[in-house]
Amino acid sequence: MTLADFTPALTGLYGPELPHFTVQRLPGHASARVYARIEVSEPPPGKPERMVAMCLPEDAFKSDEGGDQLTSERLPFLEMAETFHARGVPAPAILQEDLAHGVILLEDLGNLTLEAHLRQTPREHWSAVYGKAVELLAQMHDACAELPVDSIAAQRRFDGALLRWELDHFREWGLECLFGKLSRQASEMLGQAFDRIVGELQAMPFGFVHRDYQSRNLMVKPDGALAVIDFQDALQGPRVYDLVALLCDSYVALSEALQEELIAQYAARRGLDEQQITREFWWVSLHRKLKDAGRFVYIDRERGNPDFLQWYPQSLVYVGRALAKLPEMGDLDALLLNTIPGFPNKVRKPSPVLE
Repeated sequence: MTLADFTPALTGLYGPELPHFTVQRLPGHASARVYARIEVSEPPPGKPERMVAMCLPEDAFKSDEGGDQLTSERLPFLEMAETFHARGVPAPAILQEDLAHGVILLEDLGNLTLEAHLRQTPREHWSAVYGKAVELLAQMHDACAELPVDSIAAQRRFDGALLRWELDHFREWGLECLFGKLSRQASEMLGQAFDRIVGELQAMPFGFVHRDYQSRNLMVKPDGALAVIDFQDALQGPRVYDLVALLCDSYVALSEALQEELIAQYAARRGLDEQQITREFWWVSLHRKLKDAGRFVYIDRERGNPDFLQWYPQSLVYVGRALAKLPEMGDLDALLLNTIPGFPNKVRKPSPVLE
């Protein structure tokens, strides 16, 4: 990134007499997008002093999370931002679009993610902090319960192929890449287990899904309110999917007691049967955390970023917790116990590919 890369977008926002500005690249996560903070000296009245620039990858319309790639006239991130703003869901404002150069200027919400906030907060106060995140989740789900049929989030769906792709992602990267190819018998059993998981999820009630509603994608604003980011992959999926992403967050170790408390809060807030929501929660947890464990290894092996390997063990802690709630998946539990040393609670961080 150079200063020239941002000049067209900034000119569109500030006019031809562009004030002096500086650019600082922000730490990256798992996304193919690159982010930078731009600070402007002596901006004109009513114009921002700071903003975040999203630098888009070459194929900005394509999701790297699998699934069919739908044709869309509007960039999914921008469409979803407009949807959220229209429906009262807090998200960063769009300040300027320069799609010709792959730059979008966004409202700067600061650096404090929910994850960082939790690390500064005593655990005895986590219930209240997570309560706000659950309330925002329920608000988002209510606001986006009915979308126009041509909305990108209404057209995309967690179908069987996508659900199975995510599980096979775990087989390839989270299992066989680390521990060797499975025997024919074990591979067949794993396939049967995956079929069962996919079938259970497909039979669940579906609704709007952010797809990655977790502590790094919730920003804590100066007034303590939360805002949602990283919503470009929104789609229709199991209604508890976002709740699982929040409460089985690989970046944060939540106790089972707190999970149960917050599941009950979400069910009550949306008028849903708590027992049914809890059952759905553990099935989706099993699917999501297997996928995440595989994804973290993939990011190291294929993108050269080992930072996420440290979260592989916590993902499998949640897998083990889900399996303990689902005795009918005993064969899968036994396979993982026999294949992954220390499963589920004492798994070691995988070694980076470059070591």
